Amino acid sequence: MADILVLGAGMAGLGAALQLQRRGHDVAIVDRRPPGRETSYGNAGIIQAEAMEPYAMPRGMAALLRIARGRDNSVHYDAGALPGHLGPLLRYWWHSGPARHARATDAYSGLISRATAEHGALIAEAGAEALVTREGFRELYRDESAFTAAAGLAEGLAARFGLHVSVLDAEGLRAAEPALRSGGVGAVHWRDPWTVSDPGGLVAAYAGLFAARRGHFAEGDASSLAPAPGGGWKVETIDGPLQAKLAVVALGPWSPALLGPMGYRVPMLRKRGYHMHYRAPIRLNLPLLDAAHGYVMAPMAKGLRITTGAELAGSEPSANPVQLRRAERLAGELLTLGAPVENAAWMGTRPCMPDMLPVVGAAPRHDGLWFHFGHGHQGFTLGPTTGRLLAELIGGETPFTDPLPFSPARLG
Repeated sequence: MADILVLGAGMAGLGAALQLQRRGHDVAIVDRRPPGRETSYGNAGIIQAEAMEPYAMPRGMAALLRIARGRDNSVHYDAGALPGHLGPLLRYWWHSGPARHARATDAYSGLISRATAEHGALIAEAGAEALVTREGFRELYRDESAFTAAAGLAEGLAARFGLHVSVLDAEGLRAAEPALRSGGVGAVHWRDPWTVSDPGGLVAAYAGLFAARRGHFAEGDASSLAPAPGGGWKVETIDGPLQAKLAVVALGPWSPALLGPMGYRVPMLRKRGYHMHYRAPIRLNLPLLDAAHGYVMAPMAKGLRITTGAELAGSEPSANPVQLRRAERLAGELLTLGAPVENAAWMGTRPCMPDMLPVVGAAPRHDGLWFHFGHGHQGFTLGPTTGRLLAELIGGETPFTDPLPFSPARLG
């Protein structure tokens, strides 16, 4: 019998499992799919070191009207699905107020500041250095006033948190990225983040490290989680029931559905995203965020990947890649995309909490049950870091940062 069951084989689940293994625990991961096939696979491949401030909901009327009228490609919504998102959206708006956002930043920055270090140790142990570039990414701007404002904010954030940033004019950006036909009006180059040419490949490398440390993978249905006779937790797998003293829920956007019948109301905002690869004849050197339009172009092993912003959709699995089609057109103004690699776009869901902080810690009403989900757009970045926090809490260690802002007790 394992010491700990981890439900979920994405970056959050693997990050927690590897940190628990490092502290001597016998861990089993349970998932319905192989490691890293959900949101951990479909991101822009950036391990973000600059994202010290969680992304707040726009509160200005002009920005909200742009979203409402469908003129902001960073957000798309299905009007029929909005009632299901209303509660979390209102909480998100409330938590995005300046004072509350400042408190969230104080907590969040303590995680982001450790992200590359925690990944770095795992990358070295997993032998995955070939997948990683340590040169940052760039944000392109098309409007002079927006560029000037963004450059000032970036330099202020860099000074506050000890980050490294460069401001490039249009000519400098085109020199750095020969694939671009246009450099807009300029770019902000964040130098501290790391980028990954195959996000799913990095998760697979971490899974290989977990297995090499004698970790156990089991294909099973997380919804079968239940208290085990005599104590602990059990879950059904294709090889029969699996039991452990502790269980960690690291199921990302599927966590609320599992926990609802146990009495936990998780007000999660589920944001859908898309990506697709293209056979660009000249590749970008580093990922490029088109700041005005909310999409990222990233050089990947499969080609140039475009990843979209957030879609607020219903629970049905049907795809509606409106943002991706817009992004294709907008990206085509900057460079030659080439033919698509896949026949259809990839689609996944990001688990966003209204207060912009992940949920990490002990379940308030069930002994031996632990939560590790709600990383929003930063699960790929933060999985190993919040996994360390979780492992320290489980082991009774002094945590590297204050765990209170991330506590499940805040869910009520």
